[in-house]
This record gives sequence, structure tokens and C-alpha cells, in this order.
Amino acid sequence: MGLTRIPGLLFGGDYNPEQWPEEVWAEDARLMAEAGVNMATVAVFSWSRLEPERGVYDFGWLDRVIDLLHEHGIAADLATATATPPPWLVREHPEMLPVNADGVRLEFGSRQGYCPSSPVYREHAVRMATAMAERYGDHPALAMWHIGNEYADHTLECFCPESAAHFRRWLEERYATVGGLNAAWGTSCWGQHYTSFGQVEPPRTAPGPVNPAQVLDWRRFCSDALLELFLAEKAALRAITPDVPVTTNFMSILHGLDYWKWAAAEDLVSDDAYPDPADPTSHVQVALSYDLMRSLRQGPWLLLESAPSAVSWREVNVPKPPGMMRLHSLQALAHGSDGVMFFQWRQAKYGPEKFHSAMLPHGGTRTRGWRDTLALGADLRRLSEVAGSDTRAQVALVLDWPSWWALEAPESMPSNRLRLKELLLAWYAPLHARGIAVDLVPPGRDLSPYELVIAPNLYMCTAEQAKALEAYQGRLVVGPFSGVVDESDQVHEGGAPGPLGDLLGIAVEEFWPLADGDVQRTGLGEARTWAEWIRLEGAEPVALFEGGDLDGLPAVTRKGAATYIGCLLDDVTPVLEPLLDGIDRIDVPQGVEAVRRGGHLFLLNHTTAPQPVTLPHPGTDLLTGAELRGGIELAPRDAVVLRIEGDK
Repeated sequence: MGLTRIPGLLFGGDYNPEQWPEEVWAEDARLMAEAGVNMATVAVFSWSRLEPERGVYDFGWLDRVIDLLHEHGIAADLATATATPPPWLVREHPEMLPVNADGVRLEFGSRQGYCPSSPVYREHAVRMATAMAERYGDHPALAMWHIGNEYADHTLECFCPESAAHFRRWLEERYATVGGLNAAWGTSCWGQHYTSFGQVEPPRTAPGPVNPAQVLDWRRFCSDALLELFLAEKAALRAITPDVPVTTNFMSILHGLDYWKWAAAEDLVSDDAYPDPADPTSHVQVALSYDLMRSLRQGPWLLLESAPSAVSWREVNVPKPPGMMRLHSLQALAHGSDGVMFFQWRQAKYGPEKFHSAMLPHGGTRTRGWRDTLALGADLRRLSEVAGSDTRAQVALVLDWPSWWALEAPESMPSNRLRLKELLLAWYAPLHARGIAVDLVPPGRDLSPYELVIAPNLYMCTAEQAKALEAYQGRLVVGPFSGVVDESDQVHEGGAPGPLGDLLGIAVEEFWPLADGDVQRTGLGEARTWAEWIRLEGAEPVALFEGGDLDGLPAVTRKGAATYIGCLLDDVTPVLEPLLDGIDRIDVPQGVEAVRRGGHLFLLNHTTAPQPVTLPHPGTDLLTGAELRGGIELAPRDAVVLRIEGDK
């Protein structure tokens, strides 16, 4: 279920008319139409205006806004307005406010001021979603339902008694008996043996390190508890508007929520992305998150929020220089988004986001920002044929949220410097630089469509996941500290790599984290964070450690088509390059991004200098209409979107 009723690419942003006098609304609608806006996100934080008192609704102003948008040809991504409960509800039920791990109840006055487990919040959120569906379900402007907003941005967890009771119910459903819980959590360690579920509490602040298995299940529970909220509102909407797609905006590669589970509950994956203009590598990081969004439901997705220029929440909020707003927008399209939406339409006069940039800045239509908005709208109309097309990848990166949660458990690991995002980027960056398309996949998925599969880290690996990797017939790379524990965070019999041992043909005798300043050389480069003492059990060494305590021991091994990396190399390219034979790539200069989407090739120059590019195919640049072939010079922060000649 997609947004097929809106042709072409989507363009627009978050619109907060309740922040402005009604006489401004007509100007907003007129300027949106002038810019080519075809969808606006409305009512995200409007609950207190739509229901100023319990059971007393004021829909009149929103009626007029949605009617006005429709008159100007603008569809509504209509929120259920439940992202922040209204003051009257919080004051009637202060117990619904979240409590932190130190037992402090957080006050009203920001957003997401609710406990995810609160039955009061859930009841009223479902009631509000139902009221919205009953009011607007038949409105011709309604294109999509937007449930909540950026789940887990401010409130991922709550440690109140209601959350504790919910956690216990969740554990009982998972383990059935307290004996099962004790076995999974290893409670004989440190005298934590439970005799009833009623004795279990969330992992609040404690005198010392908390049981890592308890923390892991808490992470699982917190993701599931918020997903229950989303599903409750979705059910209310579906009962009244079964044909209207639903989404909620993700936050790129967010640690707190298992997006594989969440995406399965959505009709359309949407994402909020805010790459830092001051970071010259941010385009690589955001490309990775965009490829995740495309992979979550294996198809087009939607960039639902991005910044036209500066944001308002970094220590220093650097604006986007000329050309960067357009370039970042085209990058999202290249990686599968079917539109570009922004936060926000009109720049706010007050509140925490008054200095966050907007499509229509404080200075109005005389500004650079407004000119950029007009130009981007025109570009998106030229690129309308890109909508709906997909990307075929021959390479996959394995990403698993429970393994990530367990890997980064505090105070229980050989090293706290193994960070999954960094491990993913270490492999993704050289693939991205070579114009190689990449999917992300959960462990256990059928991997047969891929020529090369890379698991940068699978600290947690079950027997079933190992079997899926064993069944894969292509080239496989497994990174260090993998196959260490099972789904309960218990070390596998015989140690690492556990169920991956036969596949990889090695055993890890001892983990060898490196102290600050230490450098461990190998035949394929240097490692500064992590190494392992490896024993060969059927594998052949590809590279050995050189010097130091591990001198002469294997650093990189191979058995059949499976490669194991027993250290964190500064640069994985020497391992990666020999594995890329037969994989489609596009050679471009450093800083130029090449992405194939369907029958179109996006070339994006992220540098501040002209870059020579040899086109792999002749074609038509949709942005200029020019016929291009051979070599071209790509201007600084400029782009070409090539309709490939002869491609079907």
C-alpha cells in the first residue's frame, strides 16, 4: 500500500498553522502551490488545540486548513496528533509522565511526555486517533496517516511502576516460568535468583553493574512497548480507513528501536535525516541510513523530514552552503526515496525550533532559502519519472538490533569501543566510494540474491542464524567478536565463534583488545582497537599479525568462500577489494557519489571543486535536458540524473 494517488515525487514539509494567525494560512497555501508542494504534514503536535478539554473537540480550524490545502492541490500527511499529550490529560493523570532510571519523574513542557506503558495514555491516544479518522477519513486531501512522531527520540523508556508491571508481563509471555527467566538471565551469578516474576524490576540505577541479560531484555521490551502504541493507533485507523496507508517517521539508524519489526507494521517506511553540513563525511553516513530505509521493506520509502539549512539542536548549528540543500535532497532520491519533505514549511517565531531552518524562512520570499525551495520544486517535477523505481544490490550488510544492544551493553565487555555504527561504516564507506549498491539485511534472511554478504559484527548469533549463513553459497565476510553469545547473552559452548565455528574454520582462544596508543600490524594493514588470538581449525591464514604479542598468529582467515577478520583494521579495503570481482561498480573521483536507481544514474559531487567523471552509459540529464556521453565535468555540489540510454 503506497501513495499511488499522488503522481510523481512528493515535495513539502511539516506545516504548523496553529502557530500562526489565520490570515497567514491563505498566503501559505498560495506559496506552497507556487513552489510545487504537493503534500504537507499537519497536526503532529496539535492534540492540545484539537481537544482543549476532555471530550471537547475543536476541529474547525483544522477543517479550514485541510480544505485550504486541498483547494490548492496539496495532499495531507495527517498526523493523529498524539505525539504529545495535552496539559489537561497530564494534570489529571500525572502518573503517565515518564520516570528516569534514577526514579525522577520528568515534567510536562517538552514533547513525548508520556510513559510508553501507561494505559491512560494509550486509551486516550487511541480515542484521539479514532476521532481523527472519523473526522477526516473521507476527506479528499487525506493521503497518509502519520502516527505519533519520531518514537524514542525523547522517551525510549520509563521506569515507573506501570512500566515495571508491563515489563513483568512481557517477561512472563517470553519465558512462561520464572525458572525459564532465571536460566536465560543467569541469575545464579551475584545472587539474583528470582522465585516469582513479581520480584523483577526494570534495570534502574543500581550500586554496581546491572545484569547484561536483564538490560538486553529491557531493550527488547522498550522497543516492543512503543510498537504496541503504534499498533494500537494503527488498528483504530484501519477500522475506519482501511485503504489509507500509515507510517511513522523513523530516525535513521536508531539504536533504541528494532526497525525490522517496526517496518513490518508500516505501509510505507519514512525517515527523518539531518546530516551535519560541517561534517565532510556526513553524506556517507546518511547514505548508509537511506539504504537501510530502502532495505526495510525492500522498496521505495519517503524522506519525511530534512533540514533546508541549519538545525536548532547541535552545539553549533552550521547552515547548508549554496547547493547543499539540493544535493542532499537528490541523494535521498538516489537511494530510493519517492520524495523530499522538510521540517519545516514556515520558520517558527517562537519555541525550541524558532532557529531551525524552513522552506519559507523568517525573511520570507526575498531570501536564498525561498529561492532554493522554488528551484528544488522545479527539479523534482523534472525527476518525476524516477518515482517508484528500485535498486538492485549485489552486496548486503547484516544488521541485527538485539546483537547491537548486547554488544553495547555497559560495563560488561572486553572493550567498550566496539560501536556497531562505526563497524558498519568501516565496510560501507569503501563500497559507497566505488558506486556499489548495498542492501542491509537481518540475520536469518535468504541471502541468495547477493554475490557478497558482510556481517561486520554478529556478537550475538543463534544456531538458526548460523544455518542461514551456512546455506549461503556466495562470498561471506564475518567481522571480529562474532558468534560470541546466544540470544540470552550467554557465551556459546566452547567460546567464539560459537555456531559459526564450522563455517569459518577457526576458534578464538582469547580476545585481545588494544590499549590506547597500541598498534597491531598485520599483513593487510594496522589495527588499533581490537585483535584476537585465533586458532585455525580448517581455515587458511590470509594475513598474519606482525610483531607484538600476537606475532605470527592469523589475523585474517578463509575457509572456502568465508572470510573471518580477527581484528579491527584501520582500512578494510585490502580485504574487500579481492572479493569484488563480478560486482557492478561505478568508478568516480573521491567525493563523487554514484548511485543507480532503476533506469537512472545519479552522480552527486559532494566536494567544493569541479570533478571529471567518465559516464558508464550515455543518456539524458533529467535536470538540464542535455544529452551526455563520454566524459563530463561535474561542478561543485552539483548533480546529474541520467536517464540511461536504451534502459528499460
